[in-house]
Amino acid sequence: MSSDRKQAMKMLADFSTIGMTVAFSVLIGAWFGWWLDQKVFNGRTEPWFFFIFLGMGIAAAFLNLFRMARRKDL
Repeated sequence: MSSDRKQAMKMLADFSTIGMTVAFSVLIGAWFGWWLDQKVFNGRTEPWFFFIFLGMGIAAAFLNLFRMARRKDL
């Protein structure tokens, strides 16, 4: 495999990892908040835990982006 092709594949892998990390962080936070609202508290706290954990998921996504950018020098 040529050097340019290897570099392109490496960049593709890095960017797909970034995308999946952001998406999974947000989705897991939102799902956990929804689960707490619906299953643990039977909808009495709806939508508070959803929004709290959605915000935490977004914060985790940005933290992961920051760490990857520092490590990879993107």
